[in-house]
Amino acid sequence: MSEKDTKQISKFLSYVLRHKPEAIGLTLDANGWADVTVLLEKMHKHGTKIDMELLNHVVDTNSKKRFSFNDAKDRIRASQGHSLEIELGYEPLAPPEILYHGTAGHNVEAILKEGIRKGNRHHVHLSLDKATATNVGGRHGKPVILEVLALQMHNDGYEFFLSENGVWLTDGVPAGYIK
Repeated sequence: MSEKDTKQISKFLSYVLRHKPEAIGLTLDANGWADVTVLLEKMHKHGTKIDMELLNHVVDTNSKKRFSFNDAKDRIRASQGHSLEIELGYEPLAPPEILYHGTAGHNVEAILKEGIRKGNRHHVHLSLDKATATNVGGRHGKPVILEVLALQMHNDGYEFFLSENGVWLTDGVPAGYIK
């Protein structure tokens, strides 16, 4: 399987597990988990032939660690980024003092006025380091990295969560906490 094929499968899994499970007739539970056997069967019926070995490879090699298995490896879910109404079950945590948000340059003016909003996702995604934020911001144009005063936000009552793949999540970032 080529890297291109693996990337295509990863993108398809993101689409199905984060946004449109019904596109292949899949049902997720309240926490976003899907039965692996059913997922493989539904993907096969919709033209994406994948077996457990390849699914393991896609999950293990995804650079953003977008997916995770349960301990028995019989259930799978996306780690974050859902537009579906699900409860990921993450516990609130105190974040580091500074987190980073990567965005395209054309978004900066609005963000500095209105803050960072989650849009159609469950949370705003924040990075622990500038390099990750740069990669995220570069997906939609020339990247700009914003510093978020995360610990100050937390101390002021905002909740933060850490996803299984190391992405920090919060409901939104008011403009006053952005540098």
